[in-house]
Parts: sequence; structure tokens; C-alpha cells
Amino acid sequence: MMTKQGKIWGETEEIYNNGIVSINRLKIRKGGYCSEHCHARKANIFYVITGNLKLEIWRGADYSLKDETVVWPGEQTTVEPGVYHKFEALTDVECLEIYETRLVGEDIERRTTGGIH
Repeated sequence: MMTKQGKIWGETEEIYNNGIVSINRLKIRKGGYCSEHCHARKANIFYVITGNLKLEIWRGADYSLKDETVVWPGEQTTVEPGVYHKFEALTDVECLEIYETRLVGEDIERRTTGGIH
């Protein structure tokens, strides 16, 4: 099911979701920006189709280190899980926002032990 949602900064529409990967088409008005936030288990990948999108990320134990990246058409950048970030449209922007779930911790539960007969 595709879901379109208006935002203060523009609009977002989910165009694909298989439970592990979600792809959203974002249209962001010039000057529009999102809140500073992070995702516990999802990487946030931005692929710019048109316009210029600035990504700010905060690092360090006290989040005092700030990096800025401007993503141009045909470019992408990834924000890893647990990293606070914010985007801002320097021009009108259309981009894909791809959420990729990152599995944390052990992913296997064994009922038996392997060996050789």
C-alpha cells in the first residue's frame, strides 16, 4: 500500500516496503527541513533526483561534532543507525529516502550442533 503524507516541508510518499527496505519519494520545498532525529535500527539513505539537499549529522558522545554534506542530483549519502541527523533543501528537492533495517545482535537460534558423521 502506497502512503502519501503532507509535511510542513513538503510531502513524502512510500513507494515500496518489504518489511526490511522501505523506499519513499520526498518532495521538499526550498528552505524546508526536518527535525533532528535518529533511527535505532534503520540506515537512512538519501538519493537526490533533482535539487540540492544538505544533510547535517552529529557525532561524539555529547553530539557536539557536526558534519554537513550537500548531496547533488545523481548522488547519495547514508546515515547509519543511531546517528542524529537533519536534512534541509537548499533548492526545491526531489529525492528517494531509503530505509534499510540493520539487524542488531545475534540472528540465529540453534536447536542442534553441527558436526561430521
